[in-house]
Amino acid sequence: MHTSYPPVVLIVEDEPFILLDVAESISQAGFKVIEAVTADRALQIIEQGQKVDAIFTDINMPGDIDGLGLASVVSVRWPEIGLVITSGKVRDVTGLPAGTIFLEKPYLPESVVSAIHDTIRIL
Repeated sequence: MHTSYPPVVLIVEDEPFILLDVAESISQAGFKVIEAVTADRALQIIEQGQKVDAIFTDINMPGDIDGLGLASVVSVRWPEIGLVITSGKVRDVTGLPAGTIFLEKPYLPESVVSAIHDTIRIL
C-alpha cells in the first residue's frame, strides 16, 4: 500500500466537541486531517478523489448511512483505506470488515492515534 505523507485521516463524527478534540489529537500526531459530520459526506469526499489513508468514524450518525455502513462500502470499494470505528452505544460489532479496529467510547486520544497507526500498518 502506498500511503501519502503525511498520512491522511478522514474523521467522521457528528458531535462538534468530539470532532474537534479527535482532530486535534490526530493532527498533533503528524497526520493530515479531513473532517466530515456524516458518513454520506465522507463518501462524497472519497468519491471526489481525495486521497485517504484511514477513516476514524463513529457508528451512530445522522444521514442515509451510519459508520458501519460507511465501513462496509469503504472496505469493498477502497480496501486500501484503514478503518477505525468507535461507539459509546453499540457493543456488538461482529461483522466488521476484516482489519477494522473498534474503540469503545470513552477512549483516550492516544488510543485513537495508536489504532490509526495500527490500521495503516495492517494494510
